[in-house]
Amino acid sequence: MTTAEKPSAGLAAWFDERAPGLKRLYRKHMSEYWVPTNLNLWYYLGVLNLVLLGNQLFTGIFLAMNYKTSAKDAFDSVEYIMRDVPWGWLIRYMHSTGASLFFVSVYLHMFRGIMYGSFKKPREIVWILGTLIFLSLMTEAFLGYVLPWGNMSFWAAKVIISLFGTIPYVGDSLVQWLMGDYLPADATLNRFFALHVIAIPLALILLVTLHIFALHEVGSNNPEGIDIKHGPKGNRWSADGPADAMPFHPYDTVKDFFVVGAFLTAAAFIVFFAPMFGGWFLEHDNFIPANNLATPTHIRPSWYFTPFYAILRMIPSFGGTALWGMLAMFGAILLLPALPWIDRGTVRSVRHRGRGFRVALAIFAVSFLGLGLVGAGGTAELFGTWFPHADVTVLDNTFGRLMVLGYFGFFAFLWVYTRFGIEKTRPVPERVPPQ
Repeated sequence: MTTAEKPSAGLAAWFDERAPGLKRLYRKHMSEYWVPTNLNLWYYLGVLNLVLLGNQLFTGIFLAMNYKTSAKDAFDSVEYIMRDVPWGWLIRYMHSTGASLFFVSVYLHMFRGIMYGSFKKPREIVWILGTLIFLSLMTEAFLGYVLPWGNMSFWAAKVIISLFGTIPYVGDSLVQWLMGDYLPADATLNRFFALHVIAIPLALILLVTLHIFALHEVGSNNPEGIDIKHGPKGNRWSADGPADAMPFHPYDTVKDFFVVGAFLTAAAFIVFFAPMFGGWFLEHDNFIPANNLATPTHIRPSWYFTPFYAILRMIPSFGGTALWGMLAMFGAILLLPALPWIDRGTVRSVRHRGRGFRVALAIFAVSFLGLGLVGAGGTAELFGTWFPHADVTVLDNTFGRLMVLGYFGFFAFLWVYTRFGIEKTRPVPERVPPQ
């Protein structure tokens, strides 16, 4: 049987005749999309994000089939999923663990973008779309955190929504509109469920698609920060392709499968043996039904929100209002899409940037982790253990405000460091080093 007579070839020809755009799409984004040959493990976080998004969508569908959106039944419906639905416990743990692992991957993915300058020209739109995905994920995670209607879910909703009450003139009306009531109740759950299951996932799918398409228009960055499109032409696969590149499929996708397999193996161990992860992925207080008369001992958000929650806590309340803390918290997030215009340096990769940038980046990473620990209450416990006779609150606030300074200081330093030509960079190689 000749190649033309094979059923697979005939099916491909049938599709190509009726939808010729699909073949062009496949070539552009798979077999003829050129990726640098020097990509390292940092560059496989993107595909992990796609896998984890698929996991959240898949498991979320099955959870929604058995969930009830009422304050009376929501908690019991989650318990029903865990105890009576066949494999329901596994679906729920895949969803909750998947959410935390998703943020681990996203945070590392964003840090890689800052480290290797993937936000710089011509990838500004790719970066901005990525930060919009991050904002959507944060919204989606908060909405989903409320839905189990445990005691921590109720009070987290109460505290976070009440923050909008600090907005002058419209704050109280805005809080009531978001809750749909004077306290989180049926109306709140109905709204959050609709947004969590329909609106935000649709926005996420659209943004992820645009993010990938924008990336494939300008091409992937690499650890050297060199634009391979402007280099010499010709490689073993094409006379017109960049010399230091290879086709995304099948040569890079093979590596993707290996990395995804290793990651899923580690994730399976967490799901089966430590789904709560010591209270970090699922808080103990959230296994208690919501009670508006019983406040948890420590109200704190999930770990992936704790850095920004710490910023809110560490900014003093002026005039008896938390408005400035809320503005600082949202400002910390909104600085990220502005990064292409804050960093005016021409060199992309940390490998060739000045010592000041490398030190500032390290301080930024430490500050972000420190803020996460402050927001989770970990530093108060540590200081209480280390300094039993000291004022723990003063130590905690001092440390937290230093971390806030380190976070915002990174962006301020970067603007001054690059705008006024202080940075002394290293020579950038003309081509990707041979692998």
